[in-house]
Amino acid sequence: MDALVPAPVHAVAEPAQAFTIEAGTAVHAAGEALEVAEFLAGALRLPVLDAPVADGAITLRLAPAADQHPEGYALRVSRRGIVLAAAAPAGLFAGVQTLLQLLSSTAHGVRTVAGGQVRDYPRFAHRGAMLDVSRHFFTVGEVRRFIDQLSRYKMNVLHLHLTDDQGWRLEIKGWPRLAVFGGRTRVGGGPGGHYTQREYRDLVAYAARRFVTVIPEIDVPGHTTAALASYPELNPDGVAPDLFTGRGNATGFSSLATGLDITYRFMQDVLRELAALTPGPYLHIGTDETHATPEDGVRAFLGRVLPMVAQHGKRAIGWHEILRSRPDATVVPQYWGRKPGDPLLTDAVARGHQVILSPADKVYLDMKYDEHTPVGYEWAGHIDVADIYGWDPGAYVADAPDSAILGVEAPLWAETLRGYADVELMAFPRLVALAELGWSPRPAHDWPGFARRLALQGPTWEAQGVNYCRSPQIPWIAV
Repeated sequence: MDALVPAPVHAVAEPAQAFTIEAGTAVHAAGEALEVAEFLAGALRLPVLDAPVADGAITLRLAPAADQHPEGYALRVSRRGIVLAAAAPAGLFAGVQTLLQLLSSTAHGVRTVAGGQVRDYPRFAHRGAMLDVSRHFFTVGEVRRFIDQLSRYKMNVLHLHLTDDQGWRLEIKGWPRLAVFGGRTRVGGGPGGHYTQREYRDLVAYAARRFVTVIPEIDVPGHTTAALASYPELNPDGVAPDLFTGRGNATGFSSLATGLDITYRFMQDVLRELAALTPGPYLHIGTDETHATPEDGVRAFLGRVLPMVAQHGKRAIGWHEILRSRPDATVVPQYWGRKPGDPLLTDAVARGHQVILSPADKVYLDMKYDEHTPVGYEWAGHIDVADIYGWDPGAYVADAPDSAILGVEAPLWAETLRGYADVELMAFPRLVALAELGWSPRPAHDWPGFARRLALQGPTWEAQGVNYCRSPQIPWIAV
């Protein structure tokens, strides 16, 4: 019980009560609990039964309670069986992840689950990571692997950065050249790629089965060279630029023509299709680094586009620059700056906005661990595991009520990445530190204890072939 990550709210180890999985062990569930039971049964290679529960079973059940968090759960492991109860399927799934961490196997194949009791629920509602598939395209299989890795540590949001200067990665049927032309390349040149709408729907459904919400980002009105190259009419002069494959400081140089009606027909079509493909509550519209767009153009653009997001039944998220236009409090700013006292942020909280915290010097996963990291940037500093773990999101914005912090998210920008192995290198183990900040209660945060518990994940990652960074801050176990 003392090896779990993220740390639970309450756990009591009972070593004498370890449960042994035997040939006749089955997972018992009914109704809405069945889908989670099938996930667990698949992981353990056991059958699922809806027959009456007997001793020696693993039982998943929904036990609605008015005061229980929808992601909360209670787990009891004894020699006679395992009982996992929750108010909602999301809580059962979180409990399953805990149960799987308690599983161990001997050299002779005997599988046991450590005995004890766990009562648990998350600190923040939003616990996520952003994967930049625009600068470097990642396949459906790679994104699925990332979703699995997030859900294993009770992270529940995947923010997909689908468009940027270097590539447009989602099929839009009303504007087909966006993907087939605007998605044909990547940073540094070479082949790009895009997701068909069917592939995107399948990814969203795959994530939903793991209780991960996909938040798609269409970055506008800047970061739009791929769109401008695909459709010249979106440019003020009607002339398409070349496709862009650069990186580094080359940002903020492109802009949709915010004074043309066709821009808003384009946005309406894109947002309509995106909303129809995405069952989650949010659409992310970027709005960062709009250096090439006049300030009055940005305000005019948002004045017309934000109502479109609402029209399609979604809530808008934008990088924190969106606050310069003083949108209403339904808009969620995602803060990527490095100033806890940033007036934009403190004013937004005072006006009733909920915020997502992604401070670049704390959680940007594209920053190098140290000067020897083979990929990544250094403009926000070196970020090792202790740097991500060593801040309190709840205290980041002075005088902010708990309700103002929607949660935390770690962006992973892909300009320097060479493939999915580099995604894993930059995400692990640092992403697990953020998972604990987002899930575990503040009193449970303890760096020496976390470093020890994190080290115990090493053998699992080795077995799974995860290309993790062996940070010298962690006392890794020899494998």
